[in-house]
Amino acid sequence: MNLPEQDLAGHIQSLLDDPAHQGHPLYDALQRLLAYSEEQNERLARLVRISDGYHSISHSRQETLTQQYDKQLRRLEKLTRISDRYQNSLRELSDALRDSASRDALTGLNNRRFLTQRLQEETRLSHRKGISYALGILDIDHFKLINDQFGHVAGDKVIVGIGQAIQTALREYDICGRWGGEEFLILLPDTDADAARSVAERVRLRIAELGPALESVLGQAHPISASLGWTQYRSGEDFSETLTRADNALLAAKSAGRDRTVFIA
Repeated sequence: MNLPEQDLAGHIQSLLDDPAHQGHPLYDALQRLLAYSEEQNERLARLVRISDGYHSISHSRQETLTQQYDKQLRRLEKLTRISDRYQNSLRELSDALRDSASRDALTGLNNRRFLTQRLQEETRLSHRKGISYALGILDIDHFKLINDQFGHVAGDKVIVGIGQAIQTALREYDICGRWGGEEFLILLPDTDADAARSVAERVRLRIAELGPALESVLGQAHPISASLGWTQYRSGEDFSETLTRADNALLAAKSAGRDRTVFIA
């Protein structure tokens, strides 16, 4: 008869409990064997409980580590997104600061700082490649009278209008900006004297056409004109020498009656 282990132990215990078997020669040995079997079963049960406990702890710890990893991963992803936004903001701020540092607040054109840097760059390029550039300085004629008669707000609008007129008269790669007050500087890269004279005259005529357009600003018809001094870069000289020569040409244009272009080669 094959019995399950638990039923076999119960069967043996029932035999031992029967008074009729207490004098049997195997009674003591069977009783010790049953006690030993129960002891081993209890030890085995304890080992199983301990093993189950360690497995439960390990599983719980593994879940905790996984959860912590996921939590840290989400935190890092969030920090990365914040960092990306921060970097983008810094880049945009840097671009805005760089742009504001190189732009004239009134006209939106290049300012004196930017123009000086470009003059230096064009001069170095001319030294290396043996090419020339043309440089012009423009001054609004009788601008103080415009300010005195029509006010500074109107004067500012005249400055803005002239800046826009200069831009429309230049080529795509030419550079212009507000040099200061009512003066503008025009830089024509890789340009010979004949081409520079053509551009200069186009600028002067475009400004002369502003009178009717600015009539609504000034409240009445008023002639708008400018004097221009131009020169050509001379090989080997410093840009400041070129600039001084353009300024002298401007003074000559004013002395000759204004509303004209003077070119000193």
